[in-house]
Amino acid sequence: MPLSWNEIKSRAVTFSNEWRNTSREEADAKPFLIEFLHIFGISQKRVATFEHRVRKLNDASGYIDLLWPGTLLVEMKSKGQDLEKAYQQAREYCHGLQDYELPKLILICDFNQFHVYQDNGVTSKFELAQLIENLQIFEELAGYQKRNYYDEDPVNIAAAELMGKLHDQLKDVGYTGAALEAYLVRLLFILFADDSTIFQKGIFFDYVELRTKEDGSDLAMHLDQLFQVLDTPEDKRLKTLDEQLNQFPYVNGRLFAERLPTAAFTSQMRQILLDCCKLDWGKISPAIFGSLFQSVMDSTARRNLGAHYTSEKNIMKLIKPLFLDELWEEFHAAGENHNKLKSLHGKISKLRFLDPACGCGNFLITAYRELRMLELAIVEKLLKGQMVTNINQYFLVDLDQFYGIELGEFPSQIAGVAMFLIDHQCNMMVSDRFGEYIPLIPLQKSAIIVNENALRIDWQSIIKPLEGEIEDPRYNYILGNPPFIGHQLRTSSQVEDMDRIFNDAKKSGRLDYVACWFVKAMEYMDINKKVSQTNTVTSFVSTNSVCQGEQAEILWSDLLIKKSGVIHFAYKPFKWTNEAKGQAAVIVIIVGFSNFENNKKIIFNETKNGELEVHNAKNINGYLVDGKNIIITSRSKKIHQYPEITKGSQPTDGGFFFFTEDELNDFLVKEPTARIFIRPFIGAVEFLHNIKRYCLWLKDAPPNIIANMPLVRERLNKIRDVRAASPTKSVQEYAKFPTLFSQDRQPSTPYLVIPRHSSENRTYIPIGYMDSLTICGDANLLIPEPSLFVFGVLQSLTHMTWTKYICGRIKSDFRYSSAVYNNYPWPEAPSDKQKQSVEEAAQAVLDARAQYPDSSLADLYDPNTMPPVLVKAHQQLDKAVDLCYRPQPFTSEAKRIEYLFELYEKYTGGLFQPDKKKKKLNSTF
Repeated sequence: MPLSWNEIKSRAVTFSNEWRNTSREEADAKPFLIEFLHIFGISQKRVATFEHRVRKLNDASGYIDLLWPGTLLVEMKSKGQDLEKAYQQAREYCHGLQDYELPKLILICDFNQFHVYQDNGVTSKFELAQLIENLQIFEELAGYQKRNYYDEDPVNIAAAELMGKLHDQLKDVGYTGAALEAYLVRLLFILFADDSTIFQKGIFFDYVELRTKEDGSDLAMHLDQLFQVLDTPEDKRLKTLDEQLNQFPYVNGRLFAERLPTAAFTSQMRQILLDCCKLDWGKISPAIFGSLFQSVMDSTARRNLGAHYTSEKNIMKLIKPLFLDELWEEFHAAGENHNKLKSLHGKISKLRFLDPACGCGNFLITAYRELRMLELAIVEKLLKGQMVTNINQYFLVDLDQFYGIELGEFPSQIAGVAMFLIDHQCNMMVSDRFGEYIPLIPLQKSAIIVNENALRIDWQSIIKPLEGEIEDPRYNYILGNPPFIGHQLRTSSQVEDMDRIFNDAKKSGRLDYVACWFVKAMEYMDINKKVSQTNTVTSFVSTNSVCQGEQAEILWSDLLIKKSGVIHFAYKPFKWTNEAKGQAAVIVIIVGFSNFENNKKIIFNETKNGELEVHNAKNINGYLVDGKNIIITSRSKKIHQYPEITKGSQPTDGGFFFFTEDELNDFLVKEPTARIFIRPFIGAVEFLHNIKRYCLWLKDAPPNIIANMPLVRERLNKIRDVRAASPTKSVQEYAKFPTLFSQDRQPSTPYLVIPRHSSENRTYIPIGYMDSLTICGDANLLIPEPSLFVFGVLQSLTHMTWTKYICGRIKSDFRYSSAVYNNYPWPEAPSDKQKQSVEEAAQAVLDARAQYPDSSLADLYDPNTMPPVLVKAHQQLDKAVDLCYRPQPFTSEAKRIEYLFELYEKYTGGLFQPDKKKKKLNSTF
C-alpha cells in the first residue's frame, strides 16, 4: 500500500526543513537522496542504485548519481553549478541505458534548486522550499497512478469563436438551415487541409486573398467553383481549368458532392475567413468542432440535441479507465516480446467502439487518436532496428472500427469529417517517426456515423464486418455523453422515447432522459453476451442525479439488482468545465458498467483543491460507494424510533395570505382587527436568510370577525379564485375553504426546521428550532418535539454525509427529503453518557450561533464567513456523534458513508430490532 498523501506531505515538510539553508557538498548527495526517497516510502536498496556506471556516446564511462530503472534518474550538483549543463549530461547518460531503464523523470538538483524533466515534455523548476507545492510531480514514486489531463489549447477556442462569427453573419444575410451547416463543414475541412499537408500548405489562403475582391462580392462564386473542383478527379477536370484551382487535390467521400445554394459575402465576412486561415489549423484538435457548435447554436437547441461540448481533458477521464489504461498495461507487460506485442496489435485492430449519442464525435475522435498512439508504440517496438518501406501496411487500426449515432444532421456530418481529420493527424505522427508520408486522400475508409434516433434503432444493425472478418461482429466498448434532460423539460418525442425504453414502468418518468441510454446499453450487453459470448463494457458521462435520491433507486435497482449489472469504475460528481463559449456549467458523474464481474473496481474523486483520489473498491453500488448493492427506497415510514418528519404547511394561495414587514404595517393600519390573526412565517429562504415575513392564520377564526374585515375578505376571494382555477382537483376542493392553508401540518409544539433546499457549498445544512406560533411553510421539513440529541445528530457531519449521497439535487444543491431522514441509520445503541455528550455539544452549537444575533444562518454557514467559534462547536459535535457510532474515528468521507451503508443494511435486514418496550421517545433520547 502506498503512503497516504498526508503522510507524504508531512515527510516532505520534515525533509525540507532539515535540508533548507544547509551548506552541503557533493559528498552529501547520498544521504540527501536516501531521505528524499524516504518521503515517498521508498527504500533505496530495494529499487535504486547509486553511482550507476553507464557508457556515454563517446564510449567514455560516466556515473549516474542515482538510477531507479524505468522511473527516476538523479544528477546532483554542488550549489551554484550550471544545472542546464547537468541536464545535458543526464541526457547523454540516457543513451547508455537499456529501453526498460529509461526514466520517466530526470531530476537535476543542487540541494536547493530542483529541475524536473518529465517524459511527456513537461519541465518544472522550483526551490526546496517549494517542494510541498510540487509533490504531485513525484506521485508515481509513491505508487500513485499518474494521470495526465490537458487543458484546451487557446488556438482551438479562437478558431471556434471565428467560425461562430462567420456562421452568424451568413445567417444574418439569409443563408440558413442545412445549406449553412453543410457550407461550414466544407470550410472547416478546407481550413484544416490547408495547414496539415492534405493540401499544399497555404494554397486556400492564397486563393482567397489573391483571387477574390476585397469587398467580398465574388467570394461565394469562387468558393462554389472550388467545391466543384474538390469533387472532381484530376483526370476528369477541364484542361483549361485555372492553374491555381487545379493545384487543389480531389477529395472523394462525397464531402463536396452536393450542390449547395450560392452564399453571399461582405468585406467583413471575407476578412473573418482570412483571419481563420491565419490560425494554424494543423495544430487544432478535431474535437474543437464540438466547441464550434456551442459557439454557433443557441442554448435551447444545444440542450435539446445533447450537444454539450466535452473537453478532451474530461473525455480522457472516461476512456482511460474504460479501455486505455488496461491496454497500455498490457503493452508494458509485453516488454520486448514480439509474440505478445503482435497479439496485442491484433487485438486492438479488431476492437469496435460505439458512441450512441456522438454529437460532433468528440469521444470517438479522442478514443481513435489514443488507440493510434498505442498502436504507434507497438509498431515502433516491432520494427526497432529494421529498414522498412510502405509503412502504412504495418498499421492496422482504422476508422471503420468506430461507430456513432446522432440525432442531429449537422453534428453527424461534423463527426464524420472530424474523424477523417484526426486520422490524418495520426498519419502525420507516423510519418514523423518513420519518414514516410501517408496521404489522407483519396479517402479509403471512414467511421460509420448514422443520423438516427439512437433510442429507436437497433444498435447492432449498423455494425459491419471488417475486411476478412467472418464472425458476426459486436461492440467491445460503448461510450459517450448522452443528453441530460429532466422530466419538466422533455419534448413529447422524448417522452415517447422514455415510454418505449421503460415500457411505461412505474416511476420511470421521474428519471432523467440520459437514463434511457443506460438501460438500452445494458440490454445490448445482455443480448451480446448470450449471442456471441462477447463482453461489452459501457461508460457514459451523466448528470449526477441518476446516482442520487429517487432516481438512483429507480435506475440501479433495475440495472444492478434485476439485471445483475456491475459497475467497473466511477467518477464521483465533479464540475464540468471547459473554455468553450457558454460552457455547460453542470455537475456530472462518469459510470463504467457491464454485465460481468471484474477484479479491478475503481472510484475516482476530485477534491476541491483539484487533487484526484483513486480508491480501489470491492464493489461499487448505485450511489457510487464502495459497498453492497443496496437500494435506498423512498419509504414513508422511518426505520428508526426517532420523531416523525413532515413537510411544512402548503398555502396554495397565489400569495394572498402573505406580507412583508412593510406590507403588514400598511395592512394593519387599514385593518387593525386582523392583528390577532397574524403569525410569523418561515419558508426556506426566510429561515436561512433571516427575512421577516408574515401570514394570515385564520384557522378557527370566528366567522363574524372575518365578516367585519373587508380587506381580509378581499384576499380570501382572490385565494378562492386562485384555487378554483387550479388544474389539480384537490386544490379546487380547497376553494371551498379559503381561510385555511390547503395543507395544514403546523405542530402545536416547538419543532425543528430543515430547509428542503440548501447550497452545496455549505459543510452543513443549517437546522434550527422554532416555536409553535411561527408557521412553517412547505419549503421546509419539520420535526415536532425534538430533543437536543435529535438536533445534534441531524446537525452532524455524519448525517450530512448521508444526505450528500442519498438526497436529490437541484443542479448541484442539496434537496433534503423525508426519504433521507426516514432511511437514516441512527447510532445503534448509544449510551446515556454518549447522548449527554451530543446534547452538550449541540447546545454549544446553538450558543455559538447566538453570539451573532444579527447574522443569518446563510452568513453563519458560509464557508468563507463561518465564525471560528461555530466551526469549533461543530467539530466537537461531530466527534460526539461519531463516538455514538463507534470508538474509532472516520478517516475519510468514503469510510463514513461505507459504514452508514453497512448499518443501513443491518437495520433493514432485521438483524437487530429497536427496543419495542420504548413506544415513545423521552426528551433525553
